[in-house]
Formats: sequence, C-alpha cells, structure tokens
Amino acid sequence: MGLCSSKINKTTRNGTETTSAATTTVERQGSGRLRREKDLISGGEINEAEQLVGRLVGNGSSELACLYTQQGSKGTNQDAMLVWENFCSRSDTVLCGVFDGHGPFGHMVAKRVRDMLPFTLSTQLKKTLGMDSTSVINSATCIDEEQWCEKEDKLPLPEMYLPLKRALLKTCQQMDKELKMHPTINCFCSGTTSVTVIKQGKHLVVGNIGDSRAVLATRDDDNALIAVQLTIDLKPDLPSESARIQKCKGRVFALQDEPEVARVWLPNSDSPGLAMARAFGDFCLKDYGLISVPDINYRRLTERDQFIILATDGVWDVLSNKEAVDIVASAPSRNTAARALVCTAVRAWRLKYPTSKNDDCAVVCLFLEDSASMEVLETVVHSRKESIESVNITSSKDGEKKEEALAETDEIVPVLERKEAKTTESCRTESKKTTLAECISVKDDEEWSALEGLTRVNSLLSIPRFFSGELRSGSWRKWL
Repeated sequence: MGLCSSKINKTTRNGTETTSAATTTVERQGSGRLRREKDLISGGEINEAEQLVGRLVGNGSSELACLYTQQGSKGTNQDAMLVWENFCSRSDTVLCGVFDGHGPFGHMVAKRVRDMLPFTLSTQLKKTLGMDSTSVINSATCIDEEQWCEKEDKLPLPEMYLPLKRALLKTCQQMDKELKMHPTINCFCSGTTSVTVIKQGKHLVVGNIGDSRAVLATRDDDNALIAVQLTIDLKPDLPSESARIQKCKGRVFALQDEPEVARVWLPNSDSPGLAMARAFGDFCLKDYGLISVPDINYRRLTERDQFIILATDGVWDVLSNKEAVDIVASAPSRNTAARALVCTAVRAWRLKYPTSKNDDCAVVCLFLEDSASMEVLETVVHSRKESIESVNITSSKDGEKKEEALAETDEIVPVLERKEAKTTESCRTESKKTTLAECISVKDDEEWSALEGLTRVNSLLSIPRFFSGELRSGSWRKWL
C-alpha cells in the first residue's frame, strides 16, 4: 500500500522538545529496548521529506488530486506515487508522478526517485533560470543528442518550457548517477519507470521514462468526454527504441511463450529480459541501449480539459484509455476516483486473466477544474440524462412488465448502469454495496495484449545462470 505522511516524534515523555540527534533516530520502547526509525532513503518509511506541506505520497486526496495504490499478488508493492502542490513555492504549480519499480530492489528505487526527483528538479530549475536563453537551448539540445533522442518542437512554446525541459533532463541525468553511487540500494538489476507531469497555470509539461502512462480527459465539439494519451509507452519494440538498443549491441526479442512482450537482452546472454526501453537504474543494460532520458512533451490546457490520469502499467494492461477516463468521470466523488480506477483494474485482472498474478497498480488523478465547476457540470450531466431517457412500460403475454429504453445518451454514466444488462444475478442483488470494479464485463472475443496463464514480469533476472563458470563463482554475487 502507499505511504501516508507522518510526523517524526521529537518529544520526550514530559512533552518537552529535545535537540539531541540520538533522540530523533533512536527511541526507547516501554520494555527498555532501543528501536530505530526506518530510513526512507534505504527503503524504509520515515523521512523528513514526509513532513513537507502540500506533498502527498500515500493513499489520500486533496482539493486538486487524489492518489491510490494497491499491492498486486506478486509480492512487495513496487509502485510509488507523488503529488506536490505549490511546487517551487508557486501557487499555480503542481508536480505529479507515478513510478513503477522492477527487480529485486525495485520498490527501493521507485521510492528513492519519488523522494529525490522533486528536490533535484527544483535545484536544477533555479540554475536554469539563471542562464541566458541561448545557453538553455544549446544545453538542452546537447543532452538530447548525447542520448540519441533529439526531438524538434514544432508548436510555438512558452518561455517556461525550455528552462523546464532542460531542468528535467538534467534532473534525470543526476538521478541516475545518484542511484549508481547509492551505498545501500543495489540498482544493477533493479530500476523504475517514471512519468511526471508539471502543471504551471495553463501550461502542461510531461516527462516519460518507461511504460507508465499519462492520459488527459477532455471534451470534444459535441461535449462528449474523450481520452487523449499524453505519453508514448516506450517499449523495446518501438522502431526508434529498438534501433538505439541494437546500435549499442543490445538485443530485442520476445520469448516464445509470450510473443507480444518484447524485451531487452545482453549481447551474449539471455538476460535480464527488461520489458521497457528506458528506466532509472538497471545498470547492467546501460551500456547496451537502455537510457534514462525522458521523452518530454508540452501541451497548453484549455477550458475543455477536465482531468489527467497518471497510472502504472498494471492499470493499462487491462483497461483502455477511454475506460479509465469513464471510470474516473463516473466516480462518486473526486476523493474516490483513483481508488475506483484501481479497484476496476484489479477486478479486470481477475476476470480476464484468472490464472495470472495481477500487477501492482498506482493511480494519480489531477483535476484541472475547481470543485464548484465540477459540481455544476455533474448536475447538468445528470439532469440532461434524466430528460433524454424515457422508459416505455409494456405488458408481455404472461402479464409481466418490461422496461425498454427508447433513447440513449452519449453522456458518461456510472459503470454499474452502463453494464447492467451484462451483469450477473449476484451482482445485481448487491449493486448498492459493491464498487465499480465488481460489475465489469468481459467480451469473449476481445483480444488483449497480455497472455492468460502467465505473469508478465518486467525483468526476468537470469544473469547468473548464463555467466561463465569463472564469473558465476563470485563476481556476480555482489549484485544479487
């Protein structure tokens, strides 16, 4: 489960404040034993960063966003998430992110990136703002060319974009160096994805590393809610990603029993089989085409834009963009939107792949309109729905009554109502007490990217088995 903010107790039994460093890190239990607080940097739960105002890292919500994560059935929850309001002391700026760890120490890597990326980004942004515009452009281009991911910006961009882009590029570069030198987190065969969103007024900057995803819910000309994908899933089989990996002597191919999941392999051994083309950590592949450079995009928000969904691949493996948008839009309240989406994804895993272990799921929902506007919009939607729909009650031969809907609407309605005709009898009787996830239906002829009966893991980690006898004897043990 996600982490909740907590205060470090720095008081003695009589309530007076102590300045002793030992008291802040070591507490005495009633039995007289000494208990050390967990350290978040090394994978624990408590850190000074947990106390920062406007920062959410666990299940919860605020006026602008809601967060929820749930552990899958594979083991430790390796997903992490972040919402930081008033970022960089700006009232119009919000930083959001989700991080999907993988490997033996993936949960530590994900939490480390979640905790340190905002501070590093803030520092780099201050440095960038002190540079002239020419230096900013040249520096950003240099980083892109160095990592073979140069991208031309075709749309007219605001002044804030290039400094923020450079700061984000430098931040990810610094994060990877810090992870490589970290004394307690082993990142040789462990890493994490990252998708971050920085919203500053009407400006939106999205940085993506790996296969987590950001989706925008907006309205079209007919006022219908549609889903717009803001990121590209950076899988190894993408032409640009595959070309870079092969140029660095890495290999890209899928296993025979899961042909739809392309993986990255070392040149001379069938390991580690990473299912993404970019990631923090995973230094065993950094010389063979794996990079930690984010794919950065800009979008200007309009009045039609409603909310943004950030989620790890545990959600997107079983739900489409439109389904996720509909679930969030039909949630009872903003506070429960992220939880409704996670619950639906977990239920979809059980129904679509009953013999598979479901993946960890983490969701961040960032709402772009204030609460008053959303309440007015929901009232209009429900009133329009009631006025458009009409029911004709006819008598059948046996005297029973049937209800036939004479008109349908394109407005977003709760999942329980939209799927009512396909739900089971048990789900109908308990519909008032169940969540949105418990009445989702599955079409028999529908195809999915994952494979039933298999647990898709992001890294197979079979390096020792394929090493030579000399290497297998001892050199690899320091990494595993």
